[in-house]
Amino acid sequence: MSLLEHVGSLRVKKSQIEDMIDQEQHRPLPDQTILTRLKREKLKIKEQINKIDVRTSSMNGSSQTLQ
Repeated sequence: MSLLEHVGSLRVKKSQIEDMIDQEQHRPLPDQTILTRLKREKLKIKEQINKIDVRTSSMNGSSQTLQ
């Protein structure tokens, strides 16, 4: 799997988690434990994407991002 494919996969997972968070928040009685877990998972993925982005930018000698 190439680096771009990996970042793309992470972005898909992040989007899916965002959807799950949205669904949970719109339930009559949202489960705060589930929301906390999902938000932490989303943050970890965001940090992974940013770490790859920074490494790739420094390797290329540019400030362009993979977004």
